[in-house]
Amino acid sequence: MEKIIETRICIHCGASFDITDKDLEFYEKVSPVFPNPGVSFSTPRLKQSFPPREKGVKENISLNWGGIKEAVSQRPVSFHETGLNWEKSPDSFFESGFKDLWNGKVKYLIPSPTLCPDCRQQRRLSFRNERKLYKRKCDATGEDIISIYSPDKPYKVYNQDFWWSDRWDALDYWKDFDFGKSFFDQFEELMKEVPLINLNTINNENSLYVHLSWYNKNCYLVFAWEYNEDCLYCSRIINSKNCIDNVEISNSSLLYHCINVENCNNLFFSQNCKNCSFSDYLYECESCSDCLFCNNLVWKKYNIFNKQFSKEEYKNEKKKILSQNDLRKMMIDLLKKSIHKSSTIINSENCIWNNIFSSKNCKKCFDTTNTEDASYTYASFKTKKIMDVTNTTEQFFWYEWMSIWYNSINSLFTIGWWTSNFVYYCFDVHNSSHLFWCIWLKNKSYCILNKQYTKSEYEVLIPKIIEHMMKTWEWGEFFPSSLSPFGYNETVAQEYYPLTRRDVIPAKAGIYENENISSETGLEWKINYIDREWNTYKTLQEAWKRPVFKWSNYEAPFPKVEKIIPASKLPENIADIPDDILNWAIECEVTKKPFRIIKEELAFYRKHNLPIPRRHPDQRHLNRMSLRNPRKLFARICDNCKKDIQTTYAPERPEIVYCEECYNKEVY
Repeated sequence: MEKIIETRICIHCGASFDITDKDLEFYEKVSPVFPNPGVSFSTPRLKQSFPPREKGVKENISLNWGGIKEAVSQRPVSFHETGLNWEKSPDSFFESGFKDLWNGKVKYLIPSPTLCPDCRQQRRLSFRNERKLYKRKCDATGEDIISIYSPDKPYKVYNQDFWWSDRWDALDYWKDFDFGKSFFDQFEELMKEVPLINLNTINNENSLYVHLSWYNKNCYLVFAWEYNEDCLYCSRIINSKNCIDNVEISNSSLLYHCINVENCNNLFFSQNCKNCSFSDYLYECESCSDCLFCNNLVWKKYNIFNKQFSKEEYKNEKKKILSQNDLRKMMIDLLKKSIHKSSTIINSENCIWNNIFSSKNCKKCFDTTNTEDASYTYASFKTKKIMDVTNTTEQFFWYEWMSIWYNSINSLFTIGWWTSNFVYYCFDVHNSSHLFWCIWLKNKSYCILNKQYTKSEYEVLIPKIIEHMMKTWEWGEFFPSSLSPFGYNETVAQEYYPLTRRDVIPAKAGIYENENISSETGLEWKINYIDREWNTYKTLQEAWKRPVFKWSNYEAPFPKVEKIIPASKLPENIADIPDDILNWAIECEVTKKPFRIIKEELAFYRKHNLPIPRRHPDQRHLNRMSLRNPRKLFARICDNCKKDIQTTYAPERPEIVYCEECYNKEVY
């Protein structure tokens, strides 16, 4: 049983959150250990002095979302100013950041978080562009490429072949650590110089427009993950074929507009189903076939609206129903009367939240499989002993990470990618170990800010840098959202924590020319810095200590097409759609953004007698995501037995929600 040690207030949203004894135990376990650099624990200063500064000279200290606090160099930032609820003095805090192991080594303790779990996740997600693709030039070869970085951004971007080649070396962009600056400022400078890779993909065939995807074939606009074939407009899909417009599906074929589906075949407009086939409009069904508009069924066949029919009756009735025009309303009515399980936790022990499978000791985890001893973790697979991690596979002993894959261990505060150990505050490193503050290194060890050191040099310098970060209040904080290479509206954060853009932003408050990219393109990176109330700022200094995000104002060039047709003008019957639609652009009925229909897509609609979509693929994705429950837990009462439950259904929502025991009795 965990014991609450402290209840804290999130310095950004004001929500209270608990720190338990198990949390503190984890923070200490993952805290890095280095040889003692000569710290005097009675007086918190280093033998190697920092560059002298004149008394009274002001400096800017970065805060953890991107704002800054103006401070006097000789005066530590007060606890009130940082939002930390500590009774200790700044000196005693600095001292408490160490643990002498009495063997010539010192453990540099990770402090408890200053943000609540939601704000921590939102901050991580603001660095993950999962599905926004742009056309731009490769900065190495000049060729046209597809990239997750829009052409207005101030970064060098290389195509995959050149980036992985030996024709350049990320170590050439090294910097010495400057003790006169904050770490985050130095990292931002390095990030603008080291070339980035255009897409994160591996071994895809005839699948140019994909990202965070590997081993896919004939796929288009498929994002995360792998081993798919002939799929279009899907996200978070694995080992599936002939699927269009789906999210969170696995081991399936011939799906259309499905959400949270596993091991299904020939399934349309369905959600939360497993082992179902040849059916349409199902909700929360398992092992069913030839069913229509059914909910909460198991091992059924030839059912319509949960009513049993003979095979012949089913065919006739199905044809009659599908000829009607109010199918969407019928599905909405079906969801209203469906029984919703409070949470989906299967074959798991001591776990809480939702979509947890074959796991153990998972506290507030979401979309988690084969995971053990995890807290505040989202979209994890085969992981162990992790906390505050998002989108990860086969990792151990991680804290505040995002997008990490395969066989990595013991690392902190890092963003992606493959098989790296003992990595701290890095951005996309591969097959490396013992790195601090590095960007896009591969097969490297003992580097700081992309500079190569010997093992002994590395172990002497790192403790001094950590102690510098303690003084600037950066140690223990993930990268501020203002350092993200993406606008907030380009990232997954917008899906789970949406910030709504105003229809019109006044020029005086809106678009600011922030960085020149190059004289070759003549483009300028035009962004807003925004806070949650949609106040806008020209600079981070103007934002002061407000938590801020970037907002991208880049608009891709209008496609060259024969004509543009509003969605409302499209024929309802697919038989009336001409082949020439492949040369048109359709204006989305919601966003007014144009989109194209591709040949394979048109063939699918004709084969299955489906209408042409009226909405842009991005809008269709958002519509599907809105049907998934939020990554939040609420206290609610079971609508059957009236006992208290925790669920992702807010108490004011109208759905019928049962506890697991009542649900199983009713359905099984």
